[in-house]
Amino acid sequence: MHRLAASGICLILATTALADLVVPTRTIRPGQIIEAGDVQIVDGSNGGSFDRLNDVIGQEARLALYPSRPIPFESIGAPAVITRNQIVPLLYAGRGIFITTEARALQRGGIGDRIRLMNLSSRTVVYGFVRSDGSIIVK
Repeated sequence: MHRLAASGICLILATTALADLVVPTRTIRPGQIIEAGDVQIVDGSNGGSFDRLNDVIGQEARLALYPSRPIPFESIGAPAVITRNQIVPLLYAGRGIFITTEARALQRGGIGDRIRLMNLSSRTVVYGFVRSDGSIIVK
């Protein structure tokens, strides 16, 4: 924002701030891991997209990413450790009890992601968070 003062009048002008943007150098399909040669930094206006290469490299594309378009925050995430239909340990810990059973993953997920599962014992659909060991914890 710039201010110009002339003859006692204050004029405020809004301008677009330019920042570094991370953009793909090629089309990256969902499920692909982003490598160093797949992205570059360009000048542009930053609104809800990445501005550092290190935040993007090694992540998995959740949506298709197209060359020269900024990479929005929600379009990438941690690489999936759970695949759809995979049988996984399901854990519940709370209020002094600890329950372990098996569930079928109904979607892919990376560490920390909240995914939908079907408890194989009760056939109930539940949501849980993916842990680094590949198990799911229900909170």
